[in-house]
This record gives sequence, structure tokens and C-alpha cells, in this order.
Amino acid sequence: MRYADAGVDRERAARARERIGRLVRSTWPVDLGRFGGFSGAFPFPGDPERLLTATLDGVGTKIRLAVALGRHRGIGADLVNHCVNDTLAHGATPLFLLDYFAAARLEPAVVGEVLEGAAEACRAEGVAILGGETAELPGLYSGGDYDFAGCLVGWVRRADWIDGRDVRAGDAVVGLPSSGLHTNGYSLVRALLAGPGGPRLEDPVPGTATPLGEALLAPHRSYSGAVRALGELRPRALAHITGGGFTENLPRVIPAGLGAELEPWPLPPLFEWIRRAGRLDDAEMRRVFNLGYGLVLVLEAARADAAEARLRAAGEAPRRLGRVVEGEGVRFLEGAPPA
Repeated sequence: MRYADAGVDRERAARARERIGRLVRSTWPVDLGRFGGFSGAFPFPGDPERLLTATLDGVGTKIRLAVALGRHRGIGADLVNHCVNDTLAHGATPLFLLDYFAAARLEPAVVGEVLEGAAEACRAEGVAILGGETAELPGLYSGGDYDFAGCLVGWVRRADWIDGRDVRAGDAVVGLPSSGLHTNGYSLVRALLAGPGGPRLEDPVPGTATPLGEALLAPHRSYSGAVRALGELRPRALAHITGGGFTENLPRVIPAGLGAELEPWPLPPLFEWIRRAGRLDDAEMRRVFNLGYGLVLVLEAARADAAEARLRAAGEAPRRLGRVVEGEGVRFLEGAPPA
């Protein structure tokens, strides 16, 4: 099976982004750097040493599973934490969120549950929800479907902006565990669930006692505590492994002429189930899913051991995934997931 079989064509999306990039740059009043980062940056008016940052995202078809199970609170956390991680990826501090909730019919209980989850996540991150928009669109949505998206604004000192320009061959690539699929790959997973003889959401994930529905709805985790724990051992780059998986997200923060070489690691049970159930090839798994690691740090090799020790002291379980090498792209050594 391929992601395109579930209606998501990554190649077509890449062509669309290329055109979008040209149009977006045509609006920039000054050179705002590399297009395609996890957050955009804009000079703070009157203070050239500060940058405002902004990122916008949605939760996607994970919402369909929330509707099926009648569990919506985690969707709010999904949105907030996704946007927080995109902000952290450039060394910025999140400030405030604007959200958008649209449905065929605004059900107070559902809207309230989603926003409760978002508010709880925002309080944990010190982020204010300034407001947003709700829309009742029966001509666009049907049944219990809804959409939830938001824009998070942050700030960073220009000197602390992280964009990967300092990455060098030999740097260490370190992964921090994900809580599951986070907010990507759900169209493909839903296609597996809908197939003939597909599993039920109450069935356990093979090799675990966790029901499949619970594992799939696990909220997208925040990495703010881990990034703060690093202190002065700041990474040279951070990649939030979202849509595009390892194949597309690591190259977003590595300079031209350099790539990553990744070593084997064990595939978590949920991802192993997806691979086997969909008979997905290695390339498709690596391009769609986070494979168990949702944030990747690129660290100066001499600082990597100290950084990993600090992360473990903060309750994280970092794993040395590989190294930066000459030559572009991401290369998986034999035995690397999902082989």
C-alpha cells in the first residue's frame, strides 16, 4: 500500500509547495531567509535584534478517529503541541495562539472538549489563546466532521535563531521519542482500518495491551521541556518529524551538500503493525511516519554525550540515530527502520 492509495499524494504536494514558495517570496519586503522552515520569521518593528515567528497547522484526519470514538480532548492538545514544536525547532519561545474550529454543526459539547484540551496544553506551555474563529459550514462538512487549526506566534533573538546553517559533517543526530503517530499518516491508517477484515479500534496493538484506538489517539507530545533542559548545549538544528517523515523533514534543516546517515533502531509496535497491515515498503514508511522519534536534534559531536546526559536527567530517552555526512539526502543503513 502507498499513501497515495489513501488519497494523499506526496509528490503532487511537493510540486504544489514549489509553486507556493515562489508566490510567498514575492510578498517579502526584505530577505527573510530560507523558505520552508517549521516556522517563518519576521523582523520585530523597531528592534532589529528580535524576530517574530509564526507557524500554522491543523490536526488532519486524526479528527475522524476522535469522532468515531467520541473522544475530542486530545485533538486540542494535538494542535497546540504541534505548533509549539514547530516554534521550538528554530529556538523561539511561543507567545499566543489563534484557533479555527469549523463543522457542519457547532455542537457545544464537542467544541468545549476540544478547546478544553487546547487550553490545558496552552497553560502548560505559557501560551495565551487570544481568540479565533468558529464556523458552521453544512455545505462543506457533514455529520459529526469538524476541522481544527491554529496559528502560533512566538519570538526569538536574532542571535539565537536556529536554522541549520552551522551544521557540519560529523555532527551527531539524536532522536527524542514520539508518543505515537502524532498528527500524521492518519489517512493511510484509516484506509487500513476500513479494509476487508481490518482490525477493530478496541483490539490491542499486537505485542501490547493498549487498544488500537487509544494508541492512535495518543496526543502529539510537546518537546519544550526537553529543549529547555539542554540549556547552553543548544542544537545546531532541530527537525520536527511530521508530514514527510524522516525523508523530507531532516533535509529541511541541513545545508546543501550535507545529508544524514541513520543507523538501525527498533520499530515501536504501533508502527510495526502499520507496516505489516499495509505491506508498506521501507521508503513509504520513512516518508510518512516518525517511526518512533518525533524530534531530531543535530548536535556538535563534542557536545552530544553531555546533551544526551542532560536529556536523560530530564526524564527523556534520547537515542543516537546517526550522523551528518557529506552528500545530500537521508541514507538509512542496513537494518534501519522499518527493515
